[in-house]
Amino acid sequence: MSPVTFTATQARQKVGSKYLRNGIIIATASGVTYGLYTAFITLAMSMGVWEDWYGPNLALLSLFTITYVLGSLGSAVNYTLSAVWATGAAAVKGKLRDFVRSIKTKPGRTLVIASLVGGPISTSAYVIGLQLAGSIIIPITALCPAIGAILARIFYKQKLTARMLFGIAICVLATVLIGLQAVEPDAHPNMLLGIIIASVAAFGWGFEGCIAGYATAFIDDDIAILIRQSVAGLSGLIILAPLFALIGGNVGEVVMLAGRIVTDMGSFPIFFISSFFALYTFKWWYKGNSMCGAALGMACNGTFSFWGPLFCWLILGLIVGQDGWALPPVAWVAAVLMFIGVLFIAVNPLMIFKKKEVA
Repeated sequence: MSPVTFTATQARQKVGSKYLRNGIIIATASGVTYGLYTAFITLAMSMGVWEDWYGPNLALLSLFTITYVLGSLGSAVNYTLSAVWATGAAAVKGKLRDFVRSIKTKPGRTLVIASLVGGPISTSAYVIGLQLAGSIIIPITALCPAIGAILARIFYKQKLTARMLFGIAICVLATVLIGLQAVEPDAHPNMLLGIIIASVAAFGWGFEGCIAGYATAFIDDDIAILIRQSVAGLSGLIILAPLFALIGGNVGEVVMLAGRIVTDMGSFPIFFISSFFALYTFKWWYKGNSMCGAALGMACNGTFSFWGPLFCWLILGLIVGQDGWALPPVAWVAAVLMFIGVLFIAVNPLMIFKKKEVA
């Protein structure tokens, strides 16, 4: 190999290594913002009018409404405001005209389906799980990369290697450790239900991660996140929350509750903060996946199993002074185990160091 060719090859490897490294950084940052988004949306749903609904005046609403209708509305408001942030960002960059054009394409329609499952369904389950059981459910939702790997095997016939199966086994072990906390004598009475509902979120996000990679390979990330947050927010407000209210026997209640939420100055400004972090959580998840691969990107994003409980403890427990956000040591161990399991599912950990050596 000539010196010129060797130099060109080295330069190409260096660029590729830097691109991969940047993708890992962005995907990991999505896990950090996910933890912040979790803490702030939980804070929003504990202040102002929410404090009346969840607090001493619990009898104001039915238990079904408090658990499911309010949970879906909180998720929908958060995503709708996140879509407002995304619209502003796309407008500043002159990309709004691409929104309608992209949503009409096959990748755009695929992204809409992913958004419906990963948005109103999964996030409502996540928010409801948080309200029922607290931050202990966060590592449960970090099962989504393991579920995504299994679904990829079913849908796309992708091979599950011994390494990936080992990672899935570690995730299952972590889930069992968390689940055992629900049967402790001093456990919260709704903890088991919260963990079960959180599993719905894990499945939905695993499905979203499995099929959204195809769509985001063809759509600009600013437009992809605008589609996702818009579909997730509006479908939650127009479809899911009214559906829950209909099941609960009072569909007209949704309009009253939504009106109270958007005019409540005790909680609504905090939703703007949570929705900002939600925007970058999913934008950086999508962008990181496109740069370093969906498997490794989901593994890096899976660090939210640690960041979520940490920020809930710091912001809600230490700063705001709310009780109940300190996790038992076994939950922290399970969060770390979950991340290790996700890492094994996504990539051979040794390859990360080998790729860094190339740089």
